[in-house]
Amino acid sequence: MPTPIRAIIFDMDGLMIDSETLYWAAGRAVAGRYGKTVQDETLGRMMGRKPIESMRVFATEVGLSADPAALLAERDAMVFEQLKQSVTPMPGLMDVLPALKARFRLAICTSAVRTFVDVVVENLHLGPYFDAIQTSDDVTNGKPDPEIYQKAMARLGVPADACVVLEDSTNGALAGKRAGAYTIAVPSKHTRDQDFRFVDYVAKDLRDAAAHVLAMAP
Repeated sequence: MPTPIRAIIFDMDGLMIDSETLYWAAGRAVAGRYGKTVQDETLGRMMGRKPIESMRVFATEVGLSADPAALLAERDAMVFEQLKQSVTPMPGLMDVLPALKARFRLAICTSAVRTFVDVVVENLHLGPYFDAIQTSDDVTNGKPDPEIYQKAMARLGVPADACVVLEDSTNGALAGKRAGAYTIAVPSKHTRDQDFRFVDYVAKDLRDAAAHVLAMAP
Protein backbone atom coordinates (compact mmCIF):
# COMPACT_ATOMS: atom_id res chain seq x y z
CA MET A 1 0.00 0.00 0.00
CA PRO A 2 2.00 3.03 -1.24
CA THR A 3 0.06 5.71 0.66
CA PRO A 4 0.67 5.68 4.42
CA ILE A 5 -2.34 4.36 6.35
CA ARG A 6 -4.09 7.08 8.31
CA ALA A 7 -7.47 5.55 9.21
CA ILE A 8 -9.13 2.24 10.04
CA ILE A 9 -12.86 1.88 9.37
CA PHE A 10 -14.76 -0.83 11.23
CA ASP A 11 -18.00 -2.46 10.21
CA MET A 12 -20.07 -3.17 13.34
CA ASP A 13 -22.44 -6.14 13.10
CA GLY A 14 -20.52 -9.41 13.05
CA LEU A 15 -17.18 -7.58 13.01
CA MET A 16 -17.13 -5.59 16.25
CA ILE A 17 -20.01 -7.31 18.02
CA ASP A 18 -21.64 -10.74 17.87
CA SER A 19 -24.97 -9.34 16.71
CA GLU A 20 -25.49 -11.52 13.65
CA THR A 21 -26.56 -14.31 16.00
CA LEU A 22 -29.32 -11.98 17.24
CA TYR A 23 -30.33 -10.97 13.71
CA TRP A 24 -30.48 -14.57 12.53
CA ALA A 25 -32.57 -15.66 15.51
CA ALA A 26 -34.92 -12.69 15.02
CA GLY A 27 -35.23 -13.45 11.31
CA ARG A 28 -36.22 -17.03 12.07
CA ALA A 29 -38.72 -15.81 14.66
CA VAL A 30 -40.34 -13.35 12.24
CA ALA A 31 -40.64 -16.04 9.56
CA GLY A 32 -42.16 -18.37 12.14
CA ARG A 33 -44.85 -15.83 13.01
CA TYR A 34 -46.07 -16.15 9.42
CA GLY A 35 -45.83 -19.93 9.36
CA LYS A 36 -42.66 -19.84 7.24
CA THR A 37 -39.04 -20.88 7.61
CA VAL A 38 -35.98 -19.00 6.40
CA GLN A 39 -32.88 -20.63 4.97
CA ASP A 40 -29.37 -19.81 6.20
CA GLU A 41 -28.49 -18.81 2.64
CA THR A 42 -31.15 -16.10 2.74
CA LEU A 43 -29.94 -14.80 6.09
CA GLY A 44 -26.42 -14.74 4.69
CA ARG A 45 -27.47 -12.72 1.64
CA MET A 46 -29.14 -10.18 3.93
CA MET A 47 -25.92 -9.43 5.80
CA GLY A 48 -24.23 -6.09 5.27
CA ARG A 49 -27.12 -4.56 3.32
CA LYS A 50 -29.14 -1.48 4.24
CA PRO A 51 -31.86 -2.72 6.65
CA ILE A 52 -34.86 -2.18 4.35
CA GLU A 53 -32.99 -3.77 1.44
CA SER A 54 -32.17 -6.82 3.55
CA MET A 55 -35.84 -7.21 4.48
CA ARG A 56 -36.87 -7.02 0.82
CA VAL A 57 -34.55 -9.98 0.23
CA PHE A 58 -36.11 -11.70 3.26
CA ALA A 59 -39.72 -11.14 2.14
CA THR A 60 -39.04 -12.28 -1.42
CA GLU A 61 -37.08 -15.41 -0.56
CA VAL A 62 -39.29 -16.48 2.36
CA GLY A 63 -42.40 -15.87 0.27
CA LEU A 64 -44.08 -13.21 2.39
CA SER A 65 -46.51 -10.62 1.05
CA ALA A 66 -46.17 -8.47 4.17
CA ASP A 67 -44.68 -5.00 3.82
CA PRO A 68 -40.88 -5.23 4.22
CA ALA A 69 -40.94 -2.10 6.39
CA ALA A 70 -43.36 -3.80 8.80
CA LEU A 71 -41.21 -6.94 8.84
CA LEU A 72 -38.17 -4.81 9.54
CA ALA A 73 -39.90 -3.12 12.47
CA GLU A 74 -40.80 -6.55 13.91
CA ARG A 75 -37.27 -7.86 13.59
CA ASP A 76 -35.55 -4.73 14.83
CA ALA A 77 -37.74 -4.53 17.93
CA MET A 78 -36.52 -8.00 18.90
CA VAL A 79 -32.87 -7.21 18.21
CA PHE A 80 -32.97 -3.83 19.96
CA GLU A 81 -34.33 -5.35 23.16
CA GLN A 82 -31.53 -7.91 23.13
CA LEU A 83 -28.85 -5.26 22.51
CA LYS A 84 -30.15 -3.13 25.38
CA GLN A 85 -29.71 -6.09 27.71
CA SER A 86 -26.30 -7.27 26.55
CA VAL A 87 -23.73 -6.61 23.83
CA THR A 88 -21.03 -9.20 23.20
CA PRO A 89 -17.83 -7.88 21.60
CA MET A 90 -16.16 -10.09 19.02
CA PRO A 91 -12.93 -11.76 20.21
CA GLY A 92 -10.05 -9.30 20.35
CA LEU A 93 -12.03 -6.09 19.87
CA MET A 94 -11.21 -4.53 23.21
CA ASP A 95 -7.57 -5.63 22.88
CA VAL A 96 -6.91 -4.07 19.47
CA LEU A 97 -8.69 -0.73 19.86
CA PRO A 98 -6.11 0.95 22.13
CA ALA A 99 -3.18 -0.02 19.88
CA LEU A 100 -4.96 1.09 16.70
CA LYS A 101 -6.29 4.31 18.25
CA ALA A 102 -2.73 5.26 19.19
CA ARG A 103 -1.68 5.16 15.52
CA PHE A 104 -4.73 5.89 13.37
CA ARG A 105 -8.03 7.71 13.13
CA LEU A 106 -10.86 5.22 13.68
CA ALA A 107 -14.45 5.12 12.43
CA ILE A 108 -17.50 2.86 12.57
CA CYS A 109 -19.30 2.38 9.25
CA THR A 110 -22.40 0.25 9.63
CA SER A 111 -25.63 -0.64 7.86
CA ALA A 112 -27.34 -0.45 11.26
CA VAL A 113 -29.35 2.62 12.28
CA ARG A 114 -27.98 5.19 14.72
CA THR A 115 -30.15 4.11 17.65
CA PHE A 116 -28.62 0.62 17.49
CA VAL A 117 -25.09 2.00 17.23
CA ASP A 118 -25.61 4.32 20.20
CA VAL A 119 -26.65 1.37 22.40
CA VAL A 120 -23.56 -0.61 21.38
CA VAL A 121 -21.17 2.31 21.85
CA GLU A 122 -22.63 3.11 25.27
CA ASN A 123 -22.71 -0.48 26.53
CA LEU A 124 -19.12 -1.20 25.50
CA HIS A 125 -17.79 2.31 26.33
CA LEU A 126 -16.43 2.73 22.80
CA GLY A 127 -16.92 6.48 22.44
CA PRO A 128 -13.31 7.54 23.17
CA TYR A 129 -11.93 5.27 20.45
CA PHE A 130 -13.85 6.54 17.42
CA ASP A 131 -13.43 9.79 15.53
CA ALA A 132 -16.48 9.27 13.29
CA ILE A 133 -19.60 7.11 13.04
CA GLN A 134 -21.40 6.55 9.74
CA THR A 135 -24.75 4.71 9.84
CA SER A 136 -27.29 3.83 7.16
CA ASP A 137 -29.63 6.64 8.27
CA ASP A 138 -28.36 9.14 5.68
CA VAL A 139 -27.27 6.68 2.99
CA THR A 140 -29.25 6.20 -0.22
CA ASN A 141 -27.52 3.10 -1.57
CA GLY A 142 -26.57 0.42 0.94
CA LYS A 143 -23.62 -1.96 0.84
CA PRO A 144 -22.25 -3.38 -1.50
CA ASP A 145 -22.52 0.13 -3.00
CA PRO A 146 -19.51 2.21 -1.84
CA GLU A 147 -21.59 5.24 -0.79
CA ILE A 148 -21.54 4.49 2.94
CA TYR A 149 -17.75 4.10 3.00
CA GLN A 150 -17.25 7.21 0.90
CA LYS A 151 -19.29 9.16 3.46
CA ALA A 152 -17.30 7.64 6.33
CA MET A 153 -14.04 8.70 4.65
CA ALA A 154 -15.41 12.21 4.19
CA ARG A 155 -16.31 12.36 7.90
CA LEU A 156 -12.77 11.30 8.77
CA GLY A 157 -11.20 13.66 6.26
CA VAL A 158 -8.98 10.83 5.00
CA PRO A 159 -8.70 9.75 1.34
CA ALA A 160 -9.65 6.21 0.33
CA ASP A 161 -6.11 5.10 -0.43
CA ALA A 162 -5.08 5.96 3.14
CA CYS A 163 -7.93 3.93 4.69
CA VAL A 164 -8.21 0.30 5.74
CA VAL A 165 -11.69 -1.25 5.92
CA LEU A 166 -12.43 -4.19 8.24
CA GLU A 167 -15.48 -6.23 7.22
CA ASP A 168 -17.01 -9.63 7.97
CA SER A 169 -19.38 -9.98 4.98
CA THR A 170 -18.97 -10.09 1.21
CA ASN A 171 -21.44 -7.21 0.74
CA GLY A 172 -19.53 -5.01 3.16
CA ALA A 173 -16.11 -5.95 1.82
CA LEU A 174 -17.27 -5.18 -1.73
CA ALA A 175 -18.37 -1.74 -0.55
CA GLY A 176 -14.96 -1.13 1.00
CA LYS A 177 -13.09 -2.22 -2.13
CA ARG A 178 -15.35 -0.20 -4.42
CA ALA A 179 -14.72 2.85 -2.26
CA GLY A 180 -11.00 2.40 -2.91
CA ALA A 181 -9.81 1.23 0.51
CA TYR A 182 -7.41 -1.55 1.42
CA THR A 183 -9.95 -4.12 2.58
CA ILE A 184 -9.46 -6.85 5.19
CA ALA A 185 -12.07 -9.55 5.67
CA VAL A 186 -12.53 -10.94 9.17
CA PRO A 187 -15.09 -13.71 8.55
CA SER A 188 -17.40 -14.78 11.38
CA LYS A 189 -19.03 -18.16 11.86
CA HIS A 190 -21.92 -16.82 9.78
CA THR A 191 -19.80 -15.59 6.87
CA ARG A 192 -16.80 -17.92 6.66
CA ASP A 193 -18.25 -19.62 3.56
CA GLN A 194 -18.78 -16.35 1.67
CA ASP A 195 -16.52 -15.32 -1.22
CA PHE A 196 -13.62 -13.11 -0.11
CA ARG A 197 -11.25 -13.79 -3.00
CA PHE A 198 -11.31 -10.11 -4.01
CA VAL A 199 -10.15 -8.64 -0.67
CA ASP A 200 -6.58 -7.63 0.14
CA TYR A 201 -6.23 -9.88 3.19
CA VAL A 202 -8.35 -12.44 5.03
CA ALA A 203 -7.70 -12.34 8.78
CA LYS A 204 -8.31 -15.12 11.29
CA ASP A 205 -9.72 -12.65 13.81
CA LEU A 206 -9.47 -9.02 14.86
CA ARG A 207 -6.08 -9.53 16.52
CA ASP A 208 -4.71 -10.92 13.26
CA ALA A 209 -6.23 -8.03 11.31
CA ALA A 210 -4.70 -5.45 13.67
CA ALA A 211 -1.30 -7.11 13.52
CA HIS A 212 -1.46 -7.08 9.71
CA VAL A 213 -2.30 -3.35 9.65
CA LEU A 214 0.41 -2.46 12.15
CA ALA A 215 2.95 -4.45 10.14
CA MET A 216 2.00 -2.50 7.00
CA ALA A 217 2.24 0.89 8.69
CA PRO A 218 5.59 2.71 8.62
